[in-house]
Amino acid sequence: MKFKEYKQLDLPNIAKEILKQWKDEDTFSRTLNNRNGCPQFIFYEGPPSANGTPGIHHVMARAIKDIFCRYKTQKGYLVDRKAGWDTHGLPVELGVEKELGITKDDIGKSISIEDYNSSCKKAVMRYTDVWNSLTMRIGYWVDMENPYVTYKSKYMESVWWLIKQIHKKGFLYKGYTIQPYSPMAGTGLSSHELNQPGAYQDITDTTVTAQFKAINSSLPKSLKGEIPLYFLAWTTTPWTLPSNTALTVGKKIDYAIVNTFNQYTHESVRVILAKDLVVKQFGKKYIEQATLKEFKVSDKKIPYKIESVIKGSKLVNIRYEQLWAEAPLPFTNPENAFRVIEGDFVTTEDGTGIVHTAPTFGADDAKVAKEASPEVPPLLVKDENENLVPLVDLNGRFRKEVGRLGGQFVKNEYYPKGQIPDRSTDIDIAIQLKKENKAFKVEKYVHSYPNCWRTDKPILYYPLDSWFIKVKDIKDEMVSLNKEINWKPKSTGEGRFGNWIANANDWNLSRSRFWGIPLPIWRTEDDKETRVIGSIEELKKAIEESISKGLMDNNPLENFIQNDFSESNYDKVDLHKQSVDKVILSSSNGEPMYRESDLIDVWFDSGSMPYAQWHYPFENKELIDQGKCFPADYIAEGVDQTRGWFYTLHAIATLVFKEKAYKNVISNGLVLDKNGQKMSKRLGNAVDPFETLDQYGPDATRWYMISNANPWDNLKFDLEGIAEVRRKFFGTLYNTYSFFTLYANIDRFSPEKEITIPYIQRPEIDQWILSELNSLIKGVDAAYDDYEPTKASRAISDFVQEKLSNWYVRLCRRRFWKGDYGQDKISAYQTLHECLITVCKLAAPVAPFYMDHLYQDLNLNTESVHLTDFPKIKKELIQTELEQQINTARAITSLALSLRKKEQIKVRQPLHKILVPVKNNVERKRIEKISLQLKREINVKEVELLDEANDLLVKEIKPNFKALGPRFGKDIKSVTQAIKELSTEQIQQLEYDKNIALDINGKKILIKETDVEVLFKDIEGWQVAQSDGLTVALDMTLTPELIKEGLARELVNRIQNYRKESGLEVTDKIEVYLKENDKLEAAVSENKSYILSETLATSLIFKVNVERGFPLEFDTIKSIIQIKKLKS
Repeated sequence: MKFKEYKQLDLPNIAKEILKQWKDEDTFSRTLNNRNGCPQFIFYEGPPSANGTPGIHHVMARAIKDIFCRYKTQKGYLVDRKAGWDTHGLPVELGVEKELGITKDDIGKSISIEDYNSSCKKAVMRYTDVWNSLTMRIGYWVDMENPYVTYKSKYMESVWWLIKQIHKKGFLYKGYTIQPYSPMAGTGLSSHELNQPGAYQDITDTTVTAQFKAINSSLPKSLKGEIPLYFLAWTTTPWTLPSNTALTVGKKIDYAIVNTFNQYTHESVRVILAKDLVVKQFGKKYIEQATLKEFKVSDKKIPYKIESVIKGSKLVNIRYEQLWAEAPLPFTNPENAFRVIEGDFVTTEDGTGIVHTAPTFGADDAKVAKEASPEVPPLLVKDENENLVPLVDLNGRFRKEVGRLGGQFVKNEYYPKGQIPDRSTDIDIAIQLKKENKAFKVEKYVHSYPNCWRTDKPILYYPLDSWFIKVKDIKDEMVSLNKEINWKPKSTGEGRFGNWIANANDWNLSRSRFWGIPLPIWRTEDDKETRVIGSIEELKKAIEESISKGLMDNNPLENFIQNDFSESNYDKVDLHKQSVDKVILSSSNGEPMYRESDLIDVWFDSGSMPYAQWHYPFENKELIDQGKCFPADYIAEGVDQTRGWFYTLHAIATLVFKEKAYKNVISNGLVLDKNGQKMSKRLGNAVDPFETLDQYGPDATRWYMISNANPWDNLKFDLEGIAEVRRKFFGTLYNTYSFFTLYANIDRFSPEKEITIPYIQRPEIDQWILSELNSLIKGVDAAYDDYEPTKASRAISDFVQEKLSNWYVRLCRRRFWKGDYGQDKISAYQTLHECLITVCKLAAPVAPFYMDHLYQDLNLNTESVHLTDFPKIKKELIQTELEQQINTARAITSLALSLRKKEQIKVRQPLHKILVPVKNNVERKRIEKISLQLKREINVKEVELLDEANDLLVKEIKPNFKALGPRFGKDIKSVTQAIKELSTEQIQQLEYDKNIALDINGKKILIKETDVEVLFKDIEGWQVAQSDGLTVALDMTLTPELIKEGLARELVNRIQNYRKESGLEVTDKIEVYLKENDKLEAAVSENKSYILSETLATSLIFKVNVERGFPLEFDTIKSIIQIKKLKS
């Protein structure tokens, strides 16, 4: 049976064929069945959301997951991997609202919650076919037929169970706090959502340094005066100024009272601010004067004078006038508002050292106001339902109670398209304050401000009632468990993730949305009794209690059967908001209990997947309790999940199980465009993954992404890079296989029929490549085991391109096509075949399609490579000295060929001699053994080895001024002179020891290898090159004899090309006719037997005229050639 031969490499088509074969033969399932009863390797799939289409970065992310699952399967593990879909949350809701042309306010009014959630359910799985297609086409093996889906009742029930466990442990509480809030999404956000990559953005805002007018009667005597006194407070959010109810100072800070003039109204004012910030606040527009002169509006500079200095503690309880004239008073205890209080968070780093305090819109503000005695009230008013609310509503719009600002959005980004006003609310407020002599300074300011991770619109800090998890109480455990996790890269685990959990805030669990898992919490109206439900059965029984107390008429769960875990039973139940909100439970004394209206943070959904995917603890209890599927051995997602999925997995596992959720994690970087810009459809630089796969195939795409950069580094994605990988790595592997099959088929070589030649009986070149092969197995295995796929793929690429193809095959070509089919040739076939088979197995995790195709071709249609074991290292075949020997030959050859290229002398042109200085006897013996290889590869007649101390190659040393200058300064002249005077022996000592100590001007100075440059002096007619401790000198002198031999070699090359172009078989014998040319005839006459032997020609004849020939031109030769095939 012959090995298959191909005309070209077609990676996309190969992938299609292999994908069909996998499907027809159920290869993925077979890989799992083959490992039944084997140790398990536990992998968790981070669930994507299928309401959007995948991008090129998903190819990268899924390849990184797939590689290690395939590798561990090869290593003998059972690797179950369950797909999953993240189906709840803002991405889905916002998409549906856009589709339906509604906003959050319309839900429950113009559209019922039930209809809205039904639309969400349909939308969320819209692109599953696209995702499944990509998953299959890139070769990511994961169970897509039985995925976990977060909107399914079983999954939701497990999440409820987890919430109940957290409640039982005392970690769940409700709090009214200032929280990040997204008006555009209509919900509060957790701190880890606020810290998603890209959430904080640099923006330019209008800032105001406001003047708060002190009430004279409340001032201490030292501060009273005829000119009004104003407190200066700076803010980057002027929209919060109408809600101001206090000013906060630092009691130990020195504050200056400054006489000056307002730059907008030109009125005489006294202002108070931190002494250390006077110069910064007054800036270039003002000038300090000992005595204030009369100020004219036309003056270029406004004068100011520091009147006195006072400690912050003396300012406490001074009262001031409410800043925004149209704002109402606080509903409760207004008499305690509009006064100076003290806080320990006040600094003099920026602003004025006096903090504008609006307790409704800042966590620090609320805290310091509450701690004041008496407590400073927040500015709240009663809405139409008699509820106390802030001056800004949940849509980010001022309420009517604020006067002229009523109805305005506090940020322009909140306006619908086409309705954005020319002037923002901040600017309107600033203008009004200027007119009223209440603005000291208004200017633009660039600062970092958080945006909602899903709407990309600014968030507000807003007072909300929310349920929290006490993460702060377990952060020490989280930190301790994190130290047991192998992070790739380590810096993410210790830095970004480690610092985050060390400073973790309590987890805001509440989301004021509709499509998600509802909080399973019911409370009495007076909030005195709370009940957390942990299962459907528990809810069913609780409803029965309610019915008995007359709180409900019927049980919507009456058809649900306990302990029946069939899908049909669970399909009877819908735990979403529209259903459970109708449930009224009974308190211990018969009072109605209503569900807390919020949903659970969607990140809790995904963080619950280790348990909820198995419907734990209702089913599959042993999978978690006995550690069969928990914790994960391996997970991988993008760096943006550091404070997302990675965090919630870790937090829930610590809270409920006091265990880490995963042992090894790769946090992969971003996929950017080739210029390092983030990809987006808006910028037009997004790459379509399907088009890329169509053009290049999945193998080249995966190999490029993995080998180009470490997974945790950002990848600058360039299609040219995939083309290069296809050409260099896959092209080389394909050509090596084609070379093998060409001659193996001619000789009818069959791996099964031939007796394996013992390795010890094989030629040295075979032993070398097999040694390198086993070293490769060792290195690649270690790299995969350490989650270093880039290191593994680069090692395989180097072996295939540089060692196997460029050295072994090139040096062994004659063994394949010359001579009898004897032991030497069989050894060459067996060695190359073994190398190719092993490469298939090593590279299969990264390039699963082509390696399967190649493996089956090499084994004459045996089973898939993915059903085989990972190659086992044969330590006895590793010969370190032999590897060093051949690699020395490769290095010397590379240096010599670089000199040929520099001088533009072709490799076919023989040269006379190469000189190689050696450092010791070990190196001498090593190079002596490879001298024949060097002659052949470099095409030289003689290899001469020199001791380093020789008269021909003389070293000279030059100072490296860039390195020496900073170190020696004024002594540089003496140091450089001493370096120039170093003897040959001292230079050798410096090279050997990497440094040398010199006595310069009575000082001992250490000169390092990097402080100098060691070169060889030029020799006439020679070229010298050195690298990595090796030096070669090549004699470039061309004698007439060498030139003739060079012409003969060029002629051989041309004849071989003509043979190929004429379609001759490699075994066909020929006659060659050439048009007479004196120079060419002279070259042929001296090298005729060599030419005939190399070209399988029986004769080579010069004629005056050659009919039906081809032009022959090279160097200075012009002739005509005709080739005739001899009849066999």
